Amino acid sequence: MNSLTPLSGPGTEVVAFHRTELAVILSLYGRMVAAGEWRDYGISSLKEVAIFSVFRRTAEYPLYRIEKRPKLRSRQGEYAVFGMEGQVLKRGHDLKTVLRVLERKLIRPVD
Repeated sequence: MNSLTPLSGPGTEVVAFHRTELAVILSLYGRMVAAGEWRDYGISSLKEVAIFSVFRRTAEYPLYRIEKRPKLRSRQGEYAVFGMEGQVLKRGHDLKTVLRVLERKLIRPVD
């Protein structure tokens, strides 16, 4: 599985989410939209990082950023979730495990 995608021509490769990674992220996104927590998203594919940003409203800063940085694969893990203020909420090698930090937002106490 290659995480680099050619943009156009040699030397212009960017990091992108693979189809299987997007399926995992969009599954969580769909559940959060159904719960009324999230409303919009954006995807950026850059030279060293792919970013999936989640928004409560379209015209605001992202609530969360899900990042993929292949260069960190052998260190702390290529996947990370960042909060609104830029704090790292979870980092790791397995995307599903990293996204669990956001799934906890779906679990609410029953009154």
